[in-house]
Amino acid sequence: MTRSRVLALAAGLLCAACAFAQISPDEKKQGFRPIFNGRNLDGWDGDPQLWKVVDGAIVGSTEGVKLKHNTFLAYKENFSNFVLRLQVKLRNHNSGVQFRSQMFPEWGVKGYQADMAEGAWWGSIYDEGGKRGVLANGWAGKGEKVVRAGDWNDYEIFAKGDMIQLKLNGLVTATIWDKASASGIIALQLHAGPPMQASFRNIRIKTLD
Repeated sequence: MTRSRVLALAAGLLCAACAFAQISPDEKKQGFRPIFNGRNLDGWDGDPQLWKVVDGAIVGSTEGVKLKHNTFLAYKENFSNFVLRLQVKLRNHNSGVQFRSQMFPEWGVKGYQADMAEGAWWGSIYDEGGKRGVLANGWAGKGEKVVRAGDWNDYEIFAKGDMIQLKLNGLVTATIWDKASASGIIALQLHAGPPMQASFRNIRIKTLD
């Protein structure tokens, strides 16, 4: 292979990785950065038998595995005030995106969750691992109207001070003011129960002052 062809191939791979992040010029000016590189799980921690990268997306699957409890893939950095944007797709069952959460042994997590489930709960805020349950029902009359079942959906999580707000496919579905946790990890969920699959891509974040 010629040197020029090697350089062209390398450039193509780099461009492909950038494309997976899909940070627009405007988002870059705003200060967004990717926390998933589209190629591997560097910077993330979870059960390696459950998580992999396929075509630029993080794919979690419990096919052939019976979970004892909900399990998570966590990004190895804490965040306090931020705007998190990502695309998510749920094949079936139940998943979610944790934020300002705490990690426990065996990939357990406790804290705020942007929820999503098969035919329910998209756009809602849930207290994962806690005792408060649903903190804001963003599904009824909101998430149910805009969710793209079985396809990619845009989720945005805004957290600053005690204000938390979710957007699903551009629609504000839930807003709360809550002081339970001011900082923590971001994590992706696989739920105990029937075999399931959830996919996540274009994960980018902007930290706020």
